[in-house]
Amino acid sequence: MTQMHGRFAEMASGRHWPAWSRVFPLLAVALFLLVGADRALAHAVAEGDKGYIQEILGIHPAPFMYLGAKHMATGYDHILFLLGVIFFLYRMKDIALYVTLFAVGHSATMLLGVYFNIGINSYLIDAIIGLSVVYKALDNIGAFQRWLGFQPDTRAATIVFGLFHGLGLATKIIEYDISPDGLMPNLLAFNVGVEIGQLLALGAILIVMGFWRRTAGFWRHAYAANVVLMCAGFVLTGYQLTGYFVA
Repeated sequence: MTQMHGRFAEMASGRHWPAWSRVFPLLAVALFLLVGADRALAHAVAEGDKGYIQEILGIHPAPFMYLGAKHMATGYDHILFLLGVIFFLYRMKDIALYVTLFAVGHSATMLLGVYFNIGINSYLIDAIIGLSVVYKALDNIGAFQRWLGFQPDTRAATIVFGLFHGLGLATKIIEYDISPDGLMPNLLAFNVGVEIGQLLALGAILIVMGFWRRTAGFWRHAYAANVVLMCAGFVLTGYQLTGYFVA
């Protein structure tokens, strides 16, 4: 990782920046997806699913598992953060470690947050989640080494931001006032679904990244890709803060 950050420090000098004509289309696509995603940017649950959740009484693991997988597979914030986390991870044991840390973090706060009815304003928590994407993009380009002179603990950061991701989900679930009858088994099933969705999203990301890494242009465009990722995180944060102030 240090060697990668060293390469990006050299790129940051300006000699190896990709042509802006190649960066702007990527940025435009990212902004379009984020703005067009509307409530999908947050940890929102579709209105139809919301009504179904509120009507469920008793233990129903299969529907909650499906809803958890659906949420994760369509959650732009989760996917962007996961992309940043595994961007420069090549060994499967490293990928497994970081994904596990993220899963432990978001599982803990999601389950405990709902069980103990601990929620935060959804706009504010989702703004923090947007900043987690910004943080990871900056980390990938070695910004903290240049600015602070040291590398923050990436494992600790992953689990901490995982806690925020889970708290964001817990906040939304609390708003839907799920029946306490069978609550914990249903939450556990939902969390299993989230992990299934995470593995599916991760698999798709790794396949695309695997092909990209084999091309000669990977290192040429990796810096620009993380700049786009950072911009997407800022857009997500700004979107949520705007919602907070105008709501």
